[in-house]
Amino acid sequence: MKKMIALALAACAAAQVVAAVPARGGKRAAANAAPAAAAKEAEDERLSIEQFPTIGRQATLAAPNVPGTSNIRGKCATNQRRWIVLEAKYQTMAKWHDRLTFTWHVLLDSKTATENKNNKDGLPPYSYFTTSTTYANIPRGRHAASVCLHPSYYERFGEPAAVGLVITNDKGEVLAGDCESQVKGIESHPKSVEEAFWNKSDIMEAKVGNTDDPMIERREGLLDRSKTIWALVNPDDYELVAQ
Repeated sequence: MKKMIALALAACAAAQVVAAVPARGGKRAAANAAPAAAAKEAEDERLSIEQFPTIGRQATLAAPNVPGTSNIRGKCATNQRRWIVLEAKYQTMAKWHDRLTFTWHVLLDSKTATENKNNKDGLPPYSYFTTSTTYANIPRGRHAASVCLHPSYYERFGEPAAVGLVITNDKGEVLAGDCESQVKGIESHPKSVEEAFWNKSDIMEAKVGNTDDPMIERREGLLDRSKTIWALVNPDDYELVAQ
């Protein structure tokens, strides 16, 4: 009888030990699943810029020609005008992104203006433009994003001398970004967004020499390509602009 009681107690103790050890798929598996799911989510959020916009005159293009109707006679422009067209190509890993926001920062160099040689109008040396475009329902794969400036901006304010781009998700988290510059004192490929030229007051608020004249003037006019003639070019490369 004593032997049977001892065996019963031993069986109960063994059962308690087994119950105390997490089985496969139990608490230990659940604990490991949480960081694994977070890692998978982070991996899906990955986004890379595969081709950054060019700067200088290479960033200018003549617009595609769309023939007019028969009742429009002749053209007003005698010379072919060039747009500033900045395009980035990027790769996404997630099956879908609900929203991606592209924020552009562009500096034009006035000394390169085609209709304002040697800055005869006394403009500040640089003009700064910024705009944000949000795209919706981005599937996994390779895409493009682009902004444009009308030929009048190129003719009056010059070529792009520095271009920055920051891409954020619908939570406002930075997924990718970069900067290209040929301006002395403005760093290409900064280590972080905070170190980019548009976030540095010593650059954005700089004065010309010992004067009170601004080195950089803020202007408006930078447009997403969907609002320009360039919307007709390779439309399948671009996602829907969120309203």
